[in-house]
Amino acid sequence: MSDGTSIEWTNTTWNPVTGCDNCYALTLAERFRGTPGHYFQHGFDVQLRPNKLTAPLGWRKPRRVFVNSMSDLFHTEVPDDYIARVFAVIAATPQHTYQLLTKRHARMRALLNSPVFRDLVAVYRDEYVGNTAITPGWDWWPLRNVWLGVSVEDQKRADLRIPALLDTPAAVRFLSCEPLLGPVDLDGLSIDWVIAGGESGRDARPMHPDWVRTLRDQCAAAGVPFFFKQWGAWTPAGRGIGMAQHNVGREVLVGPPLDDMGHRQVMRRVGKGKAGRELDGRTWDEFPQLLAEAGVAGG
Repeated sequence: MSDGTSIEWTNTTWNPVTGCDNCYALTLAERFRGTPGHYFQHGFDVQLRPNKLTAPLGWRKPRRVFVNSMSDLFHTEVPDDYIARVFAVIAATPQHTYQLLTKRHARMRALLNSPVFRDLVAVYRDEYVGNTAITPGWDWWPLRNVWLGVSVEDQKRADLRIPALLDTPAAVRFLSCEPLLGPVDLDGLSIDWVIAGGESGRDARPMHPDWVRTLRDQCAAAGVPFFFKQWGAWTPAGRGIGMAQHNVGREVLVGPPLDDMGHRQVMRRVGKGKAGRELDGRTWDEFPQLLAEAGVAGG
């Protein structure tokens, strides 16, 4: 089931919060700032959307739900109480699988490790379903239908965010390496799923194919499902010799080199649609096995 989202690894987006200070939808939303009555009348300032909060309670057929595709649930301007209500709706709809992705790893870790927050989720969950099926305690936490992820663009962000993710209670932990802006060494870390992809948009930066290949190969060696979302605006166009960044029209040499010959990769800007999703002659659409066991609808 889909709501028309173009995000390949989910079925539906749910935005009980919109707005952030740096994300892909910022430019689009800001075009409508000041337009009376428009959904983005206030641009992309962080806004709670309580009218959207309980929408999943009416969804009967199981689906994968990307939470806050247009914001970050753990943004500092989103109150703890509101985040607890989002988790309560999730707890009240166990037929769905919810995918949460954040760059605010520290707040995520602090809240989800807090007994006070956990008990507040239980109270609100009972309010939504009209009974006391959940008793405050650790026996039901973490929620089995929540996948928690952090954005990892390069090794610097990996070293910063992955340890926090591993220290956060979660049924499934995943990485979104998109846009992938450099090589990432997972170093045997216990991750359940990896998404990777290049950058799109006007100012998109090219992704070296070896960055994504080494990530895929690490996942294969560790038995971790790997999902290649897209090349982005740039596609591989051959090898180029040289150590300096070099631009020729719509082509660019990307490095530093990762092969024994000291070659950089020539990337050509063709746009997201033409670049496609194939890596080494095939698509990579792997998901955590827990999804199949839970019987959640595929994409």
